[in-house]
Amino acid sequence: MLILGINGSPNRNGNTSFLLRESLAAAAEMGAETQLLQVAEIIAELDSPFCELCTSPCDGSCGEGKRLGEAFEIMRRADGIIVGSPVYFGTVSGQLKAFWDKTRVLRREKALLNVVGGGITVAGARFGGQETALRAIHDIMLVHGMIVVGGGLREFDCGHHGACAQQPAGEDDNGRRRARILGRRVVQVAGVTADLRLR
Repeated sequence: MLILGINGSPNRNGNTSFLLRESLAAAAEMGAETQLLQVAEIIAELDSPFCELCTSPCDGSCGEGKRLGEAFEIMRRADGIIVGSPVYFGTVSGQLKAFWDKTRVLRREKALLNVVGGGITVAGARFGGQETALRAIHDIMLVHGMIVVGGGLREFDCGHHGACAQQPAGEDDNGRRRARILGRRVVQVAGVTADLRLR
């Protein structure tokens, strides 16, 4: 089982990355293989980081021979994807949105259909837009036909939107705990839904 983390922050070692690593560590403790993608580095090498509808239907040619194409191959194999973003103006980072706009080819292929997804967001304040940014992540996942799960305050809790934290994330025990619970939930649900994925 592959659980993939996607860091939508321009900072590869910042608060978002910290929480994604916590979530992936919890998934690994349950026996999952884990991997972390850095969106800012993936889109930085592209001729244009934005989807320009160069082909319709999308054939993914913008990513061929680049890290974007490699990221798509990893995403095609993933059983679960945990997406993290800092909160910028109440939503996800521009880098993360640009990356997902490039995934039209994956949607056409139904590559992420029934892949389990969860979201992590970090803001500078306790009520800094974390849930609205999570909503944007969930919307992206739902458009791809993914199975969205939330975290919880405690193990086996009914859950909330996902894992939200306040920076510095390393000092937010509640955010760290929720990130780890989210990682475990993604593994649990990915395990029982494996037969639903188109592989």
